[in-house]
Amino acid sequence: MQRLTSYTSYVNVKELIAIDTHVHIESEDQGAAGEAARKYFGNAGVGYSRKELADYYRSRKIGCVVFSVDERITGRPQVPNDEVAQFAAENSDIVMAFASVDPTRGPEAVAEAARLISGGGIRGFKLHPPLQAFHANDKIAYPFYEVLNSARMPVIFHSGHSGIGTGMRGGGGIRLKYGNPMDMDDVAVDFPDMPIIIAHPSFPWQDEALSVCLHKPQVYIDLSGWSPKYFPPNLIQYANTLLKHKMLFGSDYPLITPDRWMADFANIPIKDEVRPLILKENAQRLFGLA
Repeated sequence: MQRLTSYTSYVNVKELIAIDTHVHIESEDQGAAGEAARKYFGNAGVGYSRKELADYYRSRKIGCVVFSVDERITGRPQVPNDEVAQFAAENSDIVMAFASVDPTRGPEAVAEAARLISGGGIRGFKLHPPLQAFHANDKIAYPFYEVLNSARMPVIFHSGHSGIGTGMRGGGGIRLKYGNPMDMDDVAVDFPDMPIIIAHPSFPWQDEALSVCLHKPQVYIDLSGWSPKYFPPNLIQYANTLLKHKMLFGSDYPLITPDRWMADFANIPIKDEVRPLILKENAQRLFGLA
């Protein structure tokens, strides 16, 4: 396997107005599942090319965490992790790369995680239990987590409803049960040195996500995948109070853009002193950005 080229992140945090912790790099051909997702989310008005992504975020002075999900249910091809890392290296003023490896692949997944980490080109991992068809606390994934935990690599777990598959026959084969954030509570107990980011408002398990985040010091919530105008009151309450240092801005680009997300975020009752924490400072601290 090709070894990643090691690079140092030069994200210029002082120049950024925000850090988007949830950005997809996708291939142009997304098939039926991609078309259904665009129908569900609406036309975001942006393309799928990497140049467009970099130009978009740089023009808005927003840093971003990028990844492409390793999954086989939908048939959407993954952009190889090496390419994601190379894209980040070429745009290191704004981009940080996360890798994605299906942990149910056993020893192959463990070896690939070790290779990616040793290469130095990634900052964390993205897992999508509904698209990878596993419970986050399934012991099949534990050897994979051991590698990440030893390296203190943060992991983004999809949680809650899946826009991918919505409206398709049989939900496109995607089972929502794998998105319950309570599965991630076990992972947080067993791998306390692995920061966990629970992605998305976790409908229909929002209270579970809030409880796990409140209870486990290394657990965070990213607010991607939903327009803030649809955030439930309990999420806003905790974002303003007990979890104000653990909420992260995320969009779900290209399906939801930061332009749309931030415009709607400006109109919900988040305290003025909390807004910069969510938009930038919490991610800056989590990722160790100077």
